[in-house]
Amino acid sequence: MSRIRLLDKEFEVYLDARTIQQRVQELAIQISADYMGTRPLFLSILNGSFLFTADLVRHLTIDPEISFIKLASYKGMRSTGRYTTAIGLDVDLLGRDVILLEDIVDTGNTLFQFLPHLQQQQPRSVRIATLLHKPEATQHPLTLDYLGFSIPNKFVVGYGLDYDGWGRQYDSIYQLVTE
Repeated sequence: MSRIRLLDKEFEVYLDARTIQQRVQELAIQISADYMGTRPLFLSILNGSFLFTADLVRHLTIDPEISFIKLASYKGMRSTGRYTTAIGLDVDLLGRDVILLEDIVDTGNTLFQFLPHLQQQQPRSVRIATLLHKPEATQHPLTLDYLGFSIPNKFVVGYGLDYDGWGRQYDSIYQLVTE
């Protein structure tokens, strides 16, 4: 499908499934090499990162522990500027190597606000892996250790990303068609 319609918006393919899968596999190779001989904790930030997480871990050659946390900051097509925790962290981080798995870093508000809370649990290290990053929209200094794609500051859906709960199921990423 080259175009989809979700609610009142039209979207067109921006990154196809094959391109996404190739890059996710490359990230898995890099992470596996960096953490060879260790067992890092992958902390997947729901809801959007569930497909990225599943595909990434299938390509790893290491054996990570995987946990999930639900942080939300979007309402419709805009970030609210604050995150809420719907599912909390249930794993001890003390002395652990933690890799946060994020679908997209847009403004960076969610991670910027969440990282100090994570650091209070005294992990040995924290790294961020994100499928997408919008450099033009980012408002906070964040180190993105593993980056899938830098994209323009346009609204995207698919591959876990949604528009008011719609469109997560697509294997490609679609961007909003501006009219």
